[in-house]
Amino acid sequence: MLARHAFSSSPEMENLVLGVGESFAGRTWTHRLDVRGRATALAVHQRHGLSPLAADVLVGRGVGLDEVEAYLSPHLRTMLPEPYSLTGMEAAAERIARAVESGEHVAIFGDYDVDGATSSAVLATLLQHAGTTHTIYIPDRIFEGYGPNAEAIGRLAEAGARLLVTVDCGTTSHAALAEAVALGLDVVVLDHHQTGETLPEVHALVNPQRADDLSGQTHLAAVGVTFLAVVAINRLLRQRGFWTAARPEPDLLCLLDLVGLGTAADVVPLTGVNRAFVGKGLAALAQRRRPGLRALADLAGMRGQPSPYHLGFLLGPRINAGGRIGRADLGARLLVCEDEAEARAIAEELDTLNRERQAIEAAVLAQACEQAEAESGAVTLVSGEGWHPGIVGLVAARLAERCQRPAFAIALDANGRGTGSGRSIPGVDIGSAVRAAVEAGLLLKGGGHAAAAGVTVPPGGIPTFAAFLNEQLAAPTATARSADLLKIDGLVSAAALQPELCTDLAQAGPFGAGNPEPVLALSDLLLLSVDEVGSSGHLRLRLKAADGTQMRAIAFRAKERPLGKGLLSHVGRRVHLAGSAQIDDWGGRNKVDLRVIDAASAGN
Repeated sequence: MLARHAFSSSPEMENLVLGVGESFAGRTWTHRLDVRGRATALAVHQRHGLSPLAADVLVGRGVGLDEVEAYLSPHLRTMLPEPYSLTGMEAAAERIARAVESGEHVAIFGDYDVDGATSSAVLATLLQHAGTTHTIYIPDRIFEGYGPNAEAIGRLAEAGARLLVTVDCGTTSHAALAEAVALGLDVVVLDHHQTGETLPEVHALVNPQRADDLSGQTHLAAVGVTFLAVVAINRLLRQRGFWTAARPEPDLLCLLDLVGLGTAADVVPLTGVNRAFVGKGLAALAQRRRPGLRALADLAGMRGQPSPYHLGFLLGPRINAGGRIGRADLGARLLVCEDEAEARAIAEELDTLNRERQAIEAAVLAQACEQAEAESGAVTLVSGEGWHPGIVGLVAARLAERCQRPAFAIALDANGRGTGSGRSIPGVDIGSAVRAAVEAGLLLKGGGHAAAAGVTVPPGGIPTFAAFLNEQLAAPTATARSADLLKIDGLVSAAALQPELCTDLAQAGPFGAGNPEPVLALSDLLLLSVDEVGSSGHLRLRLKAADGTQMRAIAFRAKERPLGKGLLSHVGRRVHLAGSAQIDDWGGRNKVDLRVIDAASAGN
């Protein structure tokens, strides 16, 4: 039922899959592996006993012949970096450990997204276990904006805080952190966002993106950086005899559900230790020990073994909903909550806010799409007065996916000041462009990383900012779009879409950014029907293979895109499909659907 490869016989198109030079989405299908890669995959199959398809998938993700065993069984004890390899970590851990020993009040200032909430909860859990007085502060997205601000820091100082630890923020907050120092607070920054040419003058700043950091851990989310800090703090406290029989040392592995959740939700590359974080985090999540996550999982209808999909699309959006359109601290409060009834109440509030967020997003997205249709530059930039600032990042992500170019969505207030977010496509670094715009004086504030960024635009500044982005990103966007190949991991039959196939492929997981899900191609299927499901343009497909096998597939948000239009015009005709296999266990079905990424005419 499995065929290893299907290539065009044309020498110049040797790696073409199923002869698809231009799909419905305008893409060329090529095999992920070249000739040398296929030879390595054959060796992996023979030496390690993996199926040919699983071997192809591993090698296609850069796994060498001698690295297979370590890749299939990632262990934190061997993959976890030495915390002190990160510049500034020794000073950061020493200062926080001293605060624990001396009983100081520690203020944790976190970002309002999942990475910020989980980072805050990871540090707060250690402080709680140590009996250290602490406060978690999450700024309001609308009224306070991103990152530390002087007013909030002043209130924390008045409340007795002597040490301020910023998590998932702070690297570019020069003025606010200078105010904290002036108020007598020591400041420790634990962050992962791109840095400017200068850093705030604080007690310690840990960020693998800083120019003098040689750790090689730039792929870490803030929660990964925070976990390494907790490992270092705990080690110091152990060495100094802080932990006793009456106050036992904590089991830091219990934090991995939070670390895995924050890592997956922040869409950082699932390579290196991040892959272990998410894999071990999913195992911890399956144990359902944390009241807040247990309550949220039940409300989200999570079934079966937790997967990166559950983290990114069920739990993550609900935790984010508080920071987007509700109370910013709800997510962090849920994650540290130990009372079952309170956890259930917070989870219900977040679930309600998430439904409200979906409605707001749909309304703004409709307006944004109208504007985007008139955009023809390297970057899609849309704006609107009255748009909710909490959902512009989601709108930007939808536009980037729809238009296949970097996209920014900006909410304007009554004075014309804009608060916005950008999302990119593979190969285009928008974080650097935003930092350059800040340094050029075009933005009031801005920062982020290659795939996502946040901006604050002065009144009347959108045209200038848009022109700057188009100039800065024209070349990399053109390069990225010209190389828009769909890389296929293997060719399978409809009959092969069984749970055993998903189990086989899952050995290479967890999948996400930097470790993409395997893309499978199916050939010559009769498209029986295409029906819209839901209100977001999802299309449900029914198909039949030449051997009579019938199958189902779904193309998310495809109706108004070239993919959807191509499918709708080919009902009753034969098509090739490309997508990722996923188990659908709704109602105990335990069947496999194909999540369609692309399709092409089968030549009839």
